[in-house]
Amino acid sequence: MKIIFISNRKGTTRSMVLSNWAKALLSLCLLGLPISGGILIGSLLASGNHPIDITLINSMRQELEQQQSELDLGREDAQQKVKAITLKLAEFQARLVRLDALGERLSEVAGLEDGEFDFGQQPAVGGPEQDSLQSYQHTELEALFQQLEEQLDSRESQLGILESLMMDRNVQRQSAVTGRPIKKGWLSSRFGRRTDPFTGHRAWHNGVDFAGKAGSEIIAVAAGVVTWSGERNGYGQMVELDHGEGYATRYAHNSENLVKVGDVVKKGEVVALMGSSGRSTGPHVHFEVYKNGRAVDPASYIRRTIR
Repeated sequence: MKIIFISNRKGTTRSMVLSNWAKALLSLCLLGLPISGGILIGSLLASGNHPIDITLINSMRQELEQQQSELDLGREDAQQKVKAITLKLAEFQARLVRLDALGERLSEVAGLEDGEFDFGQQPAVGGPEQDSLQSYQHTELEALFQQLEEQLDSRESQLGILESLMMDRNVQRQSAVTGRPIKKGWLSSRFGRRTDPFTGHRAWHNGVDFAGKAGSEIIAVAAGVVTWSGERNGYGQMVELDHGEGYATRYAHNSENLVKVGDVVKKGEVVALMGSSGRSTGPHVHFEVYKNGRAVDPASYIRRTIR
């Protein structure tokens, strides 16, 4: 083997030829140093007399185990929250289904026009876009909850309005003077001029008469307040009701009055029993309707219906 040495300062070179013994010694040094170093490190690790701190490894292992435990707990907590959110969403959807069914049923009962209260469609909303809200971002879950909440608010608002309308219509039906003052009987005398049954002369009849069986029920044709209940000249036992808005009704010739002054009665409630008290020829009810203090023909109110 020939080794050449080069000098940087003088630019000269020198060479040296190694003998076989020198070559063997050089190879032994180059190969022996790594092997002996590995053997030394292995012996140190086996004996425990090494510079690597085993406690640091154990600490890192414990920290990894703690992080894994926290991760498992976090995953379990997240699953519980997702389950709770899923149940809440199902509850919201069930409430919406019930509200929609109730709203549609009430709309049918109220006889509202198609489309006036549509519980099967998304609530109609709108408005100009606001720049201040453009940067506000919702997560999908927040957006879903907000949509459900808006639908619930819309349904509740529609139901509130529908309830108010139905109450108004119910009040209108209750207070409107309509129908016959009896459950059983027949019309025996009309409103206007007729032959008086006692004198035989033409006379004015201020109401209509319904004949029937003595003791038959006499009912209020509208809700109102009792302003008279007792004997009255020519009428016999009479009940008078004030229905508001200038309307009043009278039920006369009763055998018995079942209400007293100040009572509040509902439409269809029994107020007296049919008789023949006062100026009467037999069991019947004399029915009068007053509007703003003036007697009017009850026939139009008997045939009248409120929708």
